[in-house]
Amino acid sequence: MAKVTFQVLEGIDKGRVYRDLPTPVTMGREEGNGLRLNDERVSRFHAKIQQDGDDIILTDLDSTNGTRVNNSVVQIRRLRHGDRVCLGRSILLFGSNEEIAARMMTMAGITKPPALEVPAAAPKADGPATVQAQTMDGMIDNAADFDLNIEGKTTATSEALFIGNRALPPLPQKMSPSQNARLAEILDFLHRGLHCATDNVQAKDDGSLVSLTFADWQRVLGVQMLLARYLRAVAEPETLTD
Repeated sequence: MAKVTFQVLEGIDKGRVYRDLPTPVTMGREEGNGLRLNDERVSRFHAKIQQDGDDIILTDLDSTNGTRVNNSVVQIRRLRHGDRVCLGRSILLFGSNEEIAARMMTMAGITKPPALEVPAAAPKADGPATVQAQTMDGMIDNAADFDLNIEGKTTATSEALFIGNRALPPLPQKMSPSQNARLAEILDFLHRGLHCATDNVQAKDDGSLVSLTFADWQRVLGVQMLLARYLRAVAEPETLTD
């Protein structure tokens, strides 16, 4: 019996990790699902994960809002570690860090597993190990709210930081030197992770399309997962080990 792991990247449950779920297992918002999501756009019994030989198969259970894998609507799909599964407003990453690292190693044709820690240098991969970088616009209702004009002038007041006329979420005030240092370490860690993940971006000559290697794409998702875990730890410290 195969066991599967899913990490929640987006949604009310973001930051949660559902580890080593025995298959078959159903996903949905109703009690009785092995993987239960607190998401009103997820059907009561939304999808099923099962083993067939060496394959892990996802099947949509005629859900109201459908199921997407790597941004494609699916009815049935063979899952691979590192795939993104979207149910309602929730986005889940399939596989544990170790399983994703093992796939990265196989695709890159190397014998030593790469570290999946976000700041580590990403291995280069060719051919099918390249995926197209996509946005999540349209998948999450408030995605359009994140609209930063990188050409806008950055200004700061005692109350907020602005890019152009848009106020960004304010930094906490009156922190102790230790708290300031810890926050700076977290932001620097995530910043370096994104830098490593996007350092090898390849773009078409006209700049209309960019692509990332699979390994780099997983590092972007790794940063997203770390942010989700930090957010959950701040709001619900007791759930950090979920």
